[in-house]
Amino acid sequence: MKFLERERQTLEQYIPHLDKALAEVPLHVLESKDSPGIGLFRDSAGPGLLVPTEFGGSGANAVDAVRVQRALGARSPSLAVATTMHHFSMASIVSLGDDSTGFEWLLLEAVARDHRLVSSAFAEGKPGQPILSPGMQATPVEDGYLVSGRKKPCSLSRSMDLITAGIAVDGDDGKPVMAVAVIPTETPGVRIEPFWNSWALAGAESEEVVIEDAFVHRDLVIETSVGFGHQLDKLTLYSFLWFELLITASYVGAVSALAERVFEKGRAPKSDQVQLLCEVEGAALQLEGLAREHEAAEHDNEAFARLLIGRFAIQDALARAASSCIELLGGVAFVSSPDVALLLASSHALALHPPNRTGSIDSFTDYINGGRINVT
Repeated sequence: MKFLERERQTLEQYIPHLDKALAEVPLHVLESKDSPGIGLFRDSAGPGLLVPTEFGGSGANAVDAVRVQRALGARSPSLAVATTMHHFSMASIVSLGDDSTGFEWLLLEAVARDHRLVSSAFAEGKPGQPILSPGMQATPVEDGYLVSGRKKPCSLSRSMDLITAGIAVDGDDGKPVMAVAVIPTETPGVRIEPFWNSWALAGAESEEVVIEDAFVHRDLVIETSVGFGHQLDKLTLYSFLWFELLITASYVGAVSALAERVFEKGRAPKSDQVQLLCEVEGAALQLEGLAREHEAAEHDNEAFARLLIGRFAIQDALARAASSCIELLGGVAFVSSPDVALLLASSHALALHPPNRTGSIDSFTDYINGGRINVT
């Protein structure tokens, strides 16, 4: 089987014709602010990738999902990163399903049926703050809430149809419980401001989303019975594990695009090509192993630690592989086309996604010592 053939076959299985459409657009166009990539994704079956089949989606398992994201990343790192945030929103909604007292199934069906794109305005992955903790202020008013806050960067900002934001609402016993506000982008009080000034990953549409006293009807608030304690941590873990798998797969795809250029040129010594193949495919296989564990194992603190260890190991492997690709492609390839520089810059951006290694030291130490991992 050819390099990336399995991943592209999986992409074709779940999102027919998208790979061919992306392959027909030059990489530097797909990576620009005017990229057609997100529009091509919207017009496909892509938005429903993680939506369960009972709601009209594809219901992709974790292994197939990381293969899809790797294939997308090999065509357009910007598109892979942007769609990861959409899938993270979907995984978060699905994770609330068992405890929800609202109508999250309406959102899932709308995404799958009407190809809606959903951005994530949950809290950032900062030390001491769970990703699904309230990221916006919500003030109760008649028939709903006034929601305010900012999210930057927010991928899909110019193409999103809906924004999901974590808020706190009063439960039946008067104590705060987790809720997800679903905010249509045409809601008064929602605006987009410029933020992303880098040419790398410019096609992800990562600008600043500002929400000021946007009225959200209670029918668009997915309430749960989950408080802000241990149970919420479990939900946080489930969504966060999905995020780490898919964002890592996106960057495996970016480095795979560089490696594919090395293999296609065929000028590098065979021994160097084999070493590069082992580095890239080894990272991909390790990620698939983590995906299988995500499907089979309980989403507990040890799973979180193992995933972080795997993610950082893959991150290091990708950095080595990207540097090797630049050497093997040579200076002429670097200066004669923007593609190599774009892919190189994009391939290192995995290090910018939460959590950072320093902020995870305590988790690693507790894992090694056999103690409970503190994820919050």
